[in-house]
Formats: sequence, C-alpha cells, structure tokens
Amino acid sequence: MDEYKTFNLGDFALKSGKTIPNAYISYKTYGDPTSLAIVYPTWHSGLIPANEWLIGDGMALDPRRYFIIIPALFGNGQSKSPSNSPELRPFPEVTFFDNVTAQYKLVTECLGVKHLKCVLGWSMGAGQTYQWITQYPDFMDSAVPFCGSARTSLHNQVFLEGVKSALLAAKGAVSGGICRGEATPESQYRGWTAAERESGLKALGRVYAGWGLSQAFYREKLHEKYLGYKDLEDFMIGFWEGWATSKDPENMLTMLHTWQAADCSDQEPYKKDFELAMKSIKARTLVIPCKTDLYFPPEDSEYEVQNMSPGIGKCIVFRSIWGHWAGGPGDSKEDVKWLDEKLKAFLGDGRLGDRRL
Repeated sequence: MDEYKTFNLGDFALKSGKTIPNAYISYKTYGDPTSLAIVYPTWHSGLIPANEWLIGDGMALDPRRYFIIIPALFGNGQSKSPSNSPELRPFPEVTFFDNVTAQYKLVTECLGVKHLKCVLGWSMGAGQTYQWITQYPDFMDSAVPFCGSARTSLHNQVFLEGVKSALLAAKGAVSGGICRGEATPESQYRGWTAAERESGLKALGRVYAGWGLSQAFYREKLHEKYLGYKDLEDFMIGFWEGWATSKDPENMLTMLHTWQAADCSDQEPYKKDFELAMKSIKARTLVIPCKTDLYFPPEDSEYEVQNMSPGIGKCIVFRSIWGHWAGGPGDSKEDVKWLDEKLKAFLGDGRLGDRRL
C-alpha cells in the first residue's frame, strides 16, 4: 500500500514571500472518487502509509463509503522536501497556511472535489485540520482534530526548541530562536556528515521520548508490558532512536518550523485574533485531546471549543495514559478502537451532543 502520486504545483509562492521552485505535493487516495470526500493529512515525520492504521473496511474511514485523501506535508520526504531537493539550501520555511493552500489546489484542481465531508488528523494533522476549517470555512461539513491544536502554545514551542537544539548541536550549530532555523548565515550553510546526522537524530529521539508518552505510561512500564522491550534503555534505542534515525535531519527541521510557527489565526481576515478565528469556524467540529498529552493538554482544546459559535464544537477527552501517542500512529490498540468508535458516531451524522460521542 506504499504507492503514492504527485501533483505538480510549479513555482509555489509561500506566505513568507519566498518561493519553492518546481514544487509538488504527494498524496494517496482510497475509495471511489464519486463518494463523499475526506482529507486526512500526515503528521510530523509521518509518511503516507503511517496514516493507514485508521483506514479499513468496517472502520470509520471505510474506503467503501468514503473517498479518502492523504496529502503529505512539505518536508516529509514525499512531498517537496530538503531530502529530495538538495539544491534548496536552506529549504524555505513553510507554514500550515502554505500546506493547506497546496492541498486545496490538489483537492479541487487535480481530484475535482468541490466539497468535503470532513477533514481530520492527528498531531500536525490536527493543526492542518484547524487550518483547513479557518482558511476554507465553507468547504467542508465537519472536522475532527485529535491530539493537536489550532495554534502552538508557548509550552509546546519550548519543547520544540529543545528538539531543534539537540539536533543542531550535533553539527556545532545553534537555534536562531523561536520559529527560526539554524543561526548560520545562508552563505555559510553546510550539510551534515554521516556522524553528525546519526548523533543528532539520536539526540532528537531521546528528547521526544520524555514528551511523546506520559509519566503514567512509563510508571506502568507499558514499554515492557505492552510493546515488548526488555527495559527502558532497550526502548530508548529500539523505539525512539530507531524512529528518529530513519528520518532526514533537514526534513525534521522543516516540519518542526511548520509546527512551531502554527497559528490558524495568523491569516486574513483574523489578523492573529485567535478568538475570532475560532468563532468563524463553520464546520461541525469534534475536538479530541488526550488527558495525559504533554504537547496538547485538554485545557487548550477546551478553550478552542469555548470560542466556537454555539453548536459548532464539542470536546471529548481520551482517557488514556499513552499521552500524545493515544491519537496515533496506532500503537495503542485500545485507543484505536475508542477513537474509531467516536469517529463512526460523528461521521454517521450523530449530533455533537449525542450520547454516543
């Protein structure tokens, strides 16, 4: 199921005023193009197949019922990214606004979709969901952002600054600051040696290890009891370092900037009025945070819903100790089952106040 297609965007103008030359977005579709369409974007570092755990016959995202579109983020290694564009150094900074602009062109111009049943996603997929429903508020009926946010909180920015700094330190570089890349003039930029790449990505993985899963997850030793690692160090090496070293450092930095700078109110007509952006959402929106998520706590999600118009938003919480990983990428089978049930009720035109949710 790894095959995907690309949609050429030409020289793609970014919100920053810069351009990605010969840009393209990669995507994969599931189901009949005449069915109701759902957009389901990728997450930080995730390739298209990493979204497939939530798609299948009999599941909420059933290809027999819906036309499901997975567009890949700029920087994920499948869409235009540093790893497939060595001539672009440094790679231009990309925002959710840029990604969703490209996705809208894909959906409307390439796939001929005129309206969406739903947009949904986990983590950075949730951030793109919020971008979709504020950037194109009349284009979809509903939305489900889970374990994500409409803007990156200050605390989340601090976490990402730690990830960025750990990665950059491997080649003797430092962060240029919040929502900025490497503090190196473009004329002095250099790539990564193999040793720098490996040590930097291992450090990135170890920083993530303390944030992606909750204190309770480690207290209960689910890395041993559920995932089968022999001890904590085995888990750090096999799970976290294994995931991180499979990635490209420049790709990770590109997507990290997209995440760190995320704010769906930073566009017209909201002009950074966050409450106005939330109030302007028209799609029926089910927001699902996890009680133990250290990136996106329920309080932030509840504030988002409180600022939506009456009857538009509802917030329900994962009662899981898997932290951010409760929402994906499918490691916790119990959480997958719980989420799928909620999505079935919601996509089945259940009211936001329905007890099934």
